[in-house]
Amino acid sequence: MSAKILHGDPLDEYWFQEGCHILEVANHAGDPEVSIARARVEPGVTTQWHCLYQTTERYLIIQGQGCAEIGELAPSPVAAGDVVCIPPDTRQRICNTGSEDLVFYAICSPRFTPDCYRRLEEPGTE
Repeated sequence: MSAKILHGDPLDEYWFQEGCHILEVANHAGDPEVSIARARVEPGVTTQWHCLYQTTERYLIIQGQGCAEIGELAPSPVAAGDVVCIPPDTRQRICNTGSEDLVFYAICSPRFTPDCYRRLEEPGTE
């Protein structure tokens, strides 16, 4: 990795199949150890159950409030300043329980690639 400053462009935000908007802030083959994306979940929306194959993920909540469901843990409320730690291959989803967008940075190591994303069925329906 070389020294640089990366600038996120809000116009590059896109809709992701999981049920949220994503802005890739830092996700490059030249820096394979980590990726950083800003995720935005609209009020009342719950993302799909999924896991990341061989990839650790952390959510750094910066705005709004929600409920995170991670692995076998009980659903837990989250708000600005909280960090959700998700081990590799662990089922996860998050719900926006507030009246404003829930915004968080998704920090993945190694970096997120579409190949690591695994959509999961609702627990008990597999």
